[in-house]
Amino acid sequence: MSVKIVHLTKNDAALLQSINAMFGEVFDDEASYSANKPSLSYLQALLGTYSFIALAALDGEKVIGAIAAYELQKFEQQRSEIYIYDLAVVSMYRRKGIATALIQELKTIGASRGAYVIYVQADKGEEDQPAIELYSKLGTIEDVFHFDITVGGNNENA
Repeated sequence: MSVKIVHLTKNDAALLQSINAMFGEVFDDEASYSANKPSLSYLQALLGTYSFIALAALDGEKVIGAIAAYELQKFEQQRSEIYIYDLAVVSMYRRKGIATALIQELKTIGASRGAYVIYVQADKGEEDQPAIELYSKLGTIEDVFHFDITVGGNNENA
């Protein structure tokens, strides 16, 4: 198996569609990733922005893993941080260093951009245990709260 890590550009919208399909399959959430597919022009525009980073792990032409991340420019200092929004590897390709290779490539990109940290969120449940084990090898755990704030409409918790 020869895995190639590809940093997507604005010309890779079709590849980003394949990544979305892979995320839906791996996360067992095809509705979120496939029900309301963005257009190719939307994906091209997204890939053309500096703040969105997409990496694909390919075995030949097949997407076997990917990262979708966002670079956040900071205001308090001239630096940025990178948030891993999604990271997945197809089950039969796991435990082969693919997720680590994707993160290492993201670290290289982050360093070239002057980012000072990459951060990622994992749920405490059993389903995220493999992710927690991977991230624990690469970084430190911070005990934080995550809040979802509804946009528009009433927020019953407000």
